Amino acid sequence: MSKPDTPSSGLAKSAATVSIAVMCSRLLGLIREQVFAGLFGAGYAYDSFVVAFRIPNLLRDLFGEGALSAAFVSVFSDYDANRSKEDTWLLASNVLCFFLVAISILTLLGMLFADQIVALLAPDFSSVSGKAELTATMTVIMMPFLLFISLAAVVMGILNTKNRFFIPSLASSFFNLGSIIGGTALAFLLPRYGYPAIIGMAFGTLIGGFLQLGGQLPVLKKVGFRFTPLFNLGDPGLRRVLKLMLPATIGLSATQINIFINTNFAASCVEGSVSWLNYAFRLVQLPIGLFGVAISIAALPVLARQASTKNFVEMRETFVSSLTMVFCLTIPATVGLIVLAEPIIRLIFEHGAFTAADTQATAVALSLYGVGLFAYSANKVIVPVYYAVNAARYPVIASFLAIGFNVLIIVNTIDHFQHRAIALSTSAVMIINFLFLMIVLYRKIDGFSLRVLGVGLTKIVIAASLMSLLLIFLYRQFQLQFHLSIIHQLTFLFLLISVSALCYITVLHLLGLKELRDITSKIRARIVR
Repeated sequence: MSKPDTPSSGLAKSAATVSIAVMCSRLLGLIREQVFAGLFGAGYAYDSFVVAFRIPNLLRDLFGEGALSAAFVSVFSDYDANRSKEDTWLLASNVLCFFLVAISILTLLGMLFADQIVALLAPDFSSVSGKAELTATMTVIMMPFLLFISLAAVVMGILNTKNRFFIPSLASSFFNLGSIIGGTALAFLLPRYGYPAIIGMAFGTLIGGFLQLGGQLPVLKKVGFRFTPLFNLGDPGLRRVLKLMLPATIGLSATQINIFINTNFAASCVEGSVSWLNYAFRLVQLPIGLFGVAISIAALPVLARQASTKNFVEMRETFVSSLTMVFCLTIPATVGLIVLAEPIIRLIFEHGAFTAADTQATAVALSLYGVGLFAYSANKVIVPVYYAVNAARYPVIASFLAIGFNVLIIVNTIDHFQHRAIALSTSAVMIINFLFLMIVLYRKIDGFSLRVLGVGLTKIVIAASLMSLLLIFLYRQFQLQFHLSIIHQLTFLFLLISVSALCYITVLHLLGLKELRDITSKIRARIVR
């Protein structure tokens, strides 16, 4: 008879499923960024696109994949565990209808005031002829993306609660495919009619957002959902979602204020700074998505279910196991990003309009972003625990403290470090945020096993330290190979990453990290099957 899944093995299984889907999405996202780098490089057009896309993206994080997703999953999980199927599906329909109306109004307002928003977000763009106008035009085009992605977040929450992880996590691949195929086709077509090529990529983003929502609907139907047109503002379930969203939205608004501040500062640096930072942050999103987001998506329904049934002992075990998995996967990734930043950027982006100078500027930003990778990913796991125990005000406090630290660090470093100051501040703030949330959570849930977490972290740090020594040695030996052909670069980068990863896994296996055994056993089981 097979053993029941432990919290760590169950999470490893779900997280592995999500990671495979997220890997597909992130790789397609990387191809999307390569298309941008090859066609537009770093400068006028791409700076404009990044700022224009940041506006619906900021709102998406507030109302879509951030506060809405976490709040909805908490309430929907409770309904799914303790209420009838009819009540559960009526809640889902009402939430979908409410946000369809609310986000549509917000989208229209964003389109109406696009000029003013761009002037506020990137005032220095007005000093370059046509740059602010181009940014405002793309803002109008891409604002409906917010509506598609917000509804997709609700659908994703429903499917995750029903233990369907793969397709919802793969949905962002549909977004990237729409952006790449539709955007690139339009980028070559529109200049024939007098429009800038970058406008085509803006329309591609809109196509991608529609596909991200539409790609999940067949699975939603399979789990038994039948949409009922319902708009009941007095529904207790909807009110619970909104009540949970309120502090979360306030907290996330602080994060968006930080992004606003960073964008404003970046736009005041030399041209290309916005692009360099965006390329670097997009790349660091790969391990964040694979590890932090994947484990968070897998853990959130489990934590919510354990909290709703008052099973706090298992909830603490689930949390510690999730956090150990995050450290196990992100700490070696941090080492790799710091040591190999320049060859990675050169291989992926240094083609077409993207120059060697762009590579160096982007690589420095990537290294600095990499420092905070473990904290950024860990926060993705920590914050859902606050939602599960109805203590969402603490992430709010942490987020507003982050604003002060962010401004303080940037103001005191930007004159000397320019765009590098922004990447440095982002990592420093994430680490401060992580420490604050961990300390408060320990008190809030009456403790969790620091011994188990500490032992796991010690093993991870030992393995990562040995890996870093090997990686630095190998990179110095083969450094010249990264200035030759793409085949040489790809071969030796793959060699360095593979050997280093093998070293890390071997040491960690010898040290006996339980979470690594769970991850590898699930992978082996899938291969054998």
